[in-house]
Parts: sequence; C-alpha cells; structure tokens
Amino acid sequence: MRFLSLLLCLSFILPLSACAEESGSVLQGTVTWIYDGDTLKVDPHGKVRLIGIDTPERENSKRDSYLIKKGISAARQREIYQQAKTFNIEQVKGQQVTLTLDDPERDRYGRLLAYLHLPDGRMLNRVLLEHGLAVVYRRFSFCMKEDFLTAEAEAMKNKRGLWE
Repeated sequence: MRFLSLLLCLSFILPLSACAEESGSVLQGTVTWIYDGDTLKVDPHGKVRLIGIDTPERENSKRDSYLIKKGISAARQREIYQQAKTFNIEQVKGQQVTLTLDDPERDRYGRLLAYLHLPDGRMLNRVLLEHGLAVVYRRFSFCMKEDFLTAEAEAMKNKRGLWE
C-alpha cells in the first residue's frame, strides 16, 4: 500500500519537476485573498492566476458559451463559481503555498501564471479539475495540459461538480 501511495505521488511530482526545470521559477508565499475559483492573492507576489484551468465567472458572460455547448446552464455555472470560490477559501486561504511558474510567467493582465501546491503537496489546479469545479483552459499550451485533460475526463466520467 505504501509503495502504491509513493508511486501515485511520484506520478504527479515528476511531470511538475520537469515544468519547474523548464521555467526555473519556484516561489513561496501565503494566500491572503481568494478572488474566485482560479485567481488568488499570494503575498508577497500579488495576483496569481492558476494556470491551465478555468472556473465559471460570478456573473453571466460570453465565456459561458463553452460550457453551455457542453450542456451546462448559466445558472449551474453560477453555482459552481460559488462552490469553487468557497472550496478555495476552505482549502488554501491563510496557507503557506508553493508556486511553480510555467512559460510565460505572466498573463496579459500581469498576473503570475502558476501551479499552486498546497501544504500537503496536492496541486490546487488539478484538485479543482478532479472535483469538477474547473475545466481545462485549452486555448494555450502549458506543461501539465495532458495530465489536466485526464483529470477533467475523470471528473466528467464520475459526474462531479459541473458534470453532475
């Protein structure tokens, strides 16, 4: 059982260490604010956008169209918005976290693009996908894209969150 746990842990860490080697940037900080499901404030680094995922917005927007095409109503998206934000508040607010940056390191709004690692080693970006609280952001390439697509497919198969 311990061997299986170690193997599972390594399957998440090894691809990420390759990401860290490519970008070379690993930062530490404390989560002080949760804006929504995919954007947080991490002191002393400022606003951080969780790379590779997208969570529903607080209000109806043109970004709803992707999920509407998948059969998820705007009303359901607003529910998931709140669930994702609440999940982040409960899981990470006030916590010391590790950020691993990808390439590029910032988005067009100046936010850091990062994989956020919780104190227990789990990656928040992936956890949100596993719970069906986020979808993979397909528009850009990023280091963990294949792994994230697998996590999203698993959430869909198991009817979690958005996919219920």
